[in-house]
Amino acid sequence: MSDNFTEIFNEISGLLQKGKAKDIVPLVEKALEAGAAPADILEKALMDGMNIIGGKFKRNEVFVPEVLIAARAMNKATETLKPHLAKAGINPVGKAIICTVKGDLHDIGKNLVKMMIEGKGIEVEDLGVDCETQTVVDKIKESDAKVLCLSALLTTTMAVQKDVINALKEAGVRDKVKVMVGGAPVTQNFADEIGADAYTPDAATAAEVCRAFYD
Repeated sequence: MSDNFTEIFNEISGLLQKGKAKDIVPLVEKALEAGAAPADILEKALMDGMNIIGGKFKRNEVFVPEVLIAARAMNKATETLKPHLAKAGINPVGKAIICTVKGDLHDIGKNLVKMMIEGKGIEVEDLGVDCETQTVVDKIKESDAKVLCLSALLTTTMAVQKDVINALKEAGVRDKVKVMVGGAPVTQNFADEIGADAYTPDAATAAEVCRAFYD
């Protein structure tokens, strides 16, 4: 059945890649009216488009502004799609929590990672910037999130990623989540040293690794 919709799915994917937020919503509505399954629109049009953008971003063929406008188009389209997905009984594949750690006010990288992860069909709760370690621990205690993403853009704040992991251990909830770390000064060696489950150098890879934790 979905083969009948290949053309419109490709068109939606193309609009998403160009960041055409205004044009994408009517096309999603058109696909729904034509009988396309909401899950197919999500996977074969929207997530496909974000995967292509993610690949281009990793290869330095597009840059942060292009990814951000593509992600905005994705958000507009998924807002339109959400009620239809809910009606069809299709839920996000899981939940993740993201924040920039205490003392750090940078949010572009965090926002980019959030959007890319959402593009993989994962619900993301954003705790914002300058996030208290205890706030993160409390959130993990009460949430069913499977992944925690910690961002730090300063050499002075990357150590807070370790503080968060230690605090999760002390609270007895470290095993509840996979902890992903990232940010300009963060390295694989540092991630290994502090006991993180994953380090990724860019937002597209972060989304792929995060999604793999749910498979």
